[in-house]
Amino acid sequence: MTIAPEDAVVVDFPLRGEGWLAVTTPAARVPSHGTDLLGQRYAYDFVRVDARPGRHEHPASGWRVAMAGAPTREFHAWGAPIHAPFDGVVVSASDGMTERERVGSALREAARAARNAAAFTPARIPGIMGNHVLLRAEHLRTPAGGDVFGGMAHLAPGSVAVRPGDRVRAGDVLGRVGHTGNSTSPHLHIQLMDSTDLMSARGIPLAFRGYEVARGGAWTPVDAGIPALGERLRSASTAG
Repeated sequence: MTIAPEDAVVVDFPLRGEGWLAVTTPAARVPSHGTDLLGQRYAYDFVRVDARPGRHEHPASGWRVAMAGAPTREFHAWGAPIHAPFDGVVVSASDGMTERERVGSALREAARAARNAAAFTPARIPGIMGNHVLLRAEHLRTPAGGDVFGGMAHLAPGSVAVRPGDRVRAGDVLGRVGHTGNSTSPHLHIQLMDSTDLMSARGIPLAFRGYEVARGGAWTPVDAGIPALGERLRSASTAG
């Protein structure tokens, strides 16, 4: 089961520049993360890659990084600004969680994520999300007329630029991509949901405007799209 753009709430693409890759997306499966827990049913994970074919998140060879890992801050995604995907109010903002200075081997990171999932309890939610920002949308509503909330997780320590109660406009910088919480490499996790109570929140389908897709050697504009697994993206505004 997947979703169609016409069934989704459309928001602005939250990243800038080129080389973004959806490595978890509801275009591939629903629930995208394998669970409805924590409002993740339609969540995305975006990493950043370079121009080499395949998934190269770090300047070193993919084999070397997969086998030995690499310093966190050398990954292409690390430190990239995260922009508000809609006008809204900050419900919560959490900073100060440290991040591991090194991303481990692919096997070690996968095992760590599996252990975190197996040991999950509600008390562990902050440690799963890492540094994060939750927004309430001003102009978006669920199909039932309720509030829409957006969550962005795993932000870099010291980068969160907003506080609860702040009003933001689409495009404002909220923080920067990091590797905090239950993260296997620097990336942005983004989702929409109908509540900030993550134990009861239901995920809301979301699509993005303001990005382009690499197809046939050219960039194709997308007005309201659901990025496919492994699709190379850039923001319509390529700065950043």
